[in-house]
Amino acid sequence: MEKDLNAQVKKACFLQRLKDFPSKLKDGVTKRIKHVQKFGKDDPRRIIHSIKVGLSLTLVSMLYYVRPLYISFGVSGMWAILTVVVVSEFTVGGTLSKGLNRAFATLIAGALGVGGTLSKGLNRAFATLIAGALGVGAVHLARLCGHKGEPIVLGILVFSLGAAATFSRFFPRIKQRYDYGALIFILTFSMVAVSGYRTEEILVIAYQRLSTILIGGTICILVSIFVFPVWAGEDLHKMVANNIIKLANSIEGFEGEYFPSSEKTSKETNSSVREYKSILKSKSTEDTLANLARWEPGHGRFRLRHPWTKYLKIAGLVRQCAIHFEVLNGYVLSDAKAPQDFISKIQEPCSIMSREAGEALKAIAKSIKTMSRYHVCVNTHIKNSKNAIENLRLALKLSFPETEKDLLEIIPGVTMASTLIDIGSYVEKISEAVDEFSVLAHFKENLDPKLSPELG
Repeated sequence: MEKDLNAQVKKACFLQRLKDFPSKLKDGVTKRIKHVQKFGKDDPRRIIHSIKVGLSLTLVSMLYYVRPLYISFGVSGMWAILTVVVVSEFTVGGTLSKGLNRAFATLIAGALGVGGTLSKGLNRAFATLIAGALGVGAVHLARLCGHKGEPIVLGILVFSLGAAATFSRFFPRIKQRYDYGALIFILTFSMVAVSGYRTEEILVIAYQRLSTILIGGTICILVSIFVFPVWAGEDLHKMVANNIIKLANSIEGFEGEYFPSSEKTSKETNSSVREYKSILKSKSTEDTLANLARWEPGHGRFRLRHPWTKYLKIAGLVRQCAIHFEVLNGYVLSDAKAPQDFISKIQEPCSIMSREAGEALKAIAKSIKTMSRYHVCVNTHIKNSKNAIENLRLALKLSFPETEKDLLEIIPGVTMASTLIDIGSYVEKISEAVDEFSVLAHFKENLDPKLSPELG
C-alpha cells in the first residue's frame, strides 16, 4: 500500500514537472533574449562589430568559393580566414596594430627561413612580412651547408631568432606596441624554416601564405575603417572628459555629505559623491586606448599627429585627485568628528572651495569634449577656489587651540581641510595640463565666459 502511494506521488511530481516544462522553457528563453537585447542596447557598437567580422569572413571565403582564386592560392586561402579571426578587433587602432605587425613579421621571418585592422592588423602585417622573408632566407642559407649541415644550421637559427624575439618582448616599448607582432614573428619563422627542410617548393608556399595573410589583413583593415568605424581615440577622448565630470560631481557632493546643514541634502549628494570610484579603476583602459589610438589615421576632429599621450597625463592627474578625494571621503564616513564650533568656522570656505573646484572641472570637461578653450570660465572658478583656500587657511590659523586636548579634538577637521586644499591644488594642475594639451590639439578659442550646464 505504501509502495503504491510513493509510486503515485512520484508519478504526480513527474507529470507536474513535465507540465511545467514548456512554461519554464519559455521563461528561460525570454529571460535570455531580454538579457541579450539589454547587452546590445548598452553599446550597439558590439552588434555592429559582430556584423563586420561576419562580413570580413564572408569576403575572404571567396578565396575558396571563386575557382580562379582557389587555383591561385589553393588551401593557403585558409590563412586568410585565420588572419581575419585573429586580427579583427573592436577598434580601428586594434585592428591596424595587429594586422601590420603580423604582415611584416611573417615576411621577414619567412625570408630568413627559406634563406635558412590597425594596431592588431598592422602588427600582424609587419610580423608576417618580416617572418616570411627571414624564414625563406634561413632555408636557403641552410641548404648551402649541405644535406648534413642543413638541419644543424636551421636548428641554430630557429633557436637564436626564437630566443632573441622572445627576449625582445620583455622590453616595455615592444611589449606595449609590438608584442603581438613579435609572437607572430616567432610562429611564422619557425613554421617556414622547419617546414622548408622537407619541402622543395618553399617559395611557392611562402608566396601563397603571405599573399592570403595580406589579403585577409587588408580586408579586415578596410572593413574596420570604412564600415561604421569604432575609434579608440574617440573613446579615450570621451572617457577622460567623463572622468573629469565624475570627479567634479563628487567634489561638489562633498559639501552636502560633510556639512549636512548646507543647502544640499545628504540624500541628493549620496550617489554623486561616490562617482569618483570608477576613476580609480580606469588606468589600464586608458593606457590601452592611448596605445591603440596612436595606430589610427587622422579622423574627425583628431589630426594625424594628435597628442594622445597628453590624455594619459591629464588622466593621471585626475586619478591622483580622485585618490585624495577617497581619503577625504574616509573622513566623511569616519566616526571621529571635530567639534561643531570648529566645523562651523571652516564650513563656508570649504563649501565655496568644493563648489568652485567642481565648476572649474566641469568647464575643463566641456573644453575637452567640445575641443574649445574656456579660459575665462575656468580661470574665474580656479581663482575663486584659490581665494577660498586662502580663507580656509586663515580660518584654520585663527581657530588653532591653546590646549593639547583641544588640539587633539580638531585633528580630524584639520586633516580634512588639508586634504581639501590638496584637491584644490590638483584641480589647478589639471587645468594647466588641459591648457597645454589644448595648444597641441589646436582647440578653437571660445570667448563666451558662460558655461552651458549641458556637458553632453
